[in-house]
Amino acid sequence: MEFQKSTIREYFESFVITAIIALFATTFTVQAFKIPTGSMESNLLIGDHLLVNKFIYGLSSGFISKILPYRNPKRGDVIVFKYPNSPETAYVKRLIGMPGDKVEMNGRTIYINGQPLKENYTQYIDPGSIYEHYGPYLVPQNQYFAMGDNRDNSQDSRFWGFVPRNYILGKALVIYWSFETPRDEYLQTSVPDRVKQYTDVIVNFFTKTRWQRTFKIIR
Repeated sequence: MEFQKSTIREYFESFVITAIIALFATTFTVQAFKIPTGSMESNLLIGDHLLVNKFIYGLSSGFISKILPYRNPKRGDVIVFKYPNSPETAYVKRLIGMPGDKVEMNGRTIYINGQPLKENYTQYIDPGSIYEHYGPYLVPQNQYFAMGDNRDNSQDSRFWGFVPRNYILGKALVIYWSFETPRDEYLQTSVPDRVKQYTDVIVNFFTKTRWQRTFKIIR
């Protein structure tokens, strides 16, 4: 009897410790994120499932930030952050403007402090799309200017403003799974819709998984 109680206690303690480690990891180290829209195509596709490195940016101030291998966000990072107009929603975009930068967009060229930004990750789905002018935007301290790679289909800092530093959740790290997903799936939130989506994954897991994107590093 004593042995049985001891065994049950050991299992319980192991379970609690595992749960604490998992909670710590998802809170401070990595987090899963699914791409719901095409704003980052063709670098990130609808249905890509990412791991987000929440540790890399760490704390923006304090003693711990000086002794652990944190770094500040930098231009070109693909970041996940709380949408400023609705903080319970997470967005993924590319970091374009740093605090203190003057950001302008003429045609399809981004200018940072008057200098053209070299970009090899952008996509324009409409061959005839022409942008007249955006900006200039002066990025405030402790805030950032973020844009989608798919410039013809991205609601980003051009339209809703800057991303506060404390809203940045982490840096997109790797695609761990990618599944062919309808463009409007993120709008289908009813219970029958969810059941249909889960069924689709179960039935078509092997045929709709984009195997070539598995473990692709995000750049």
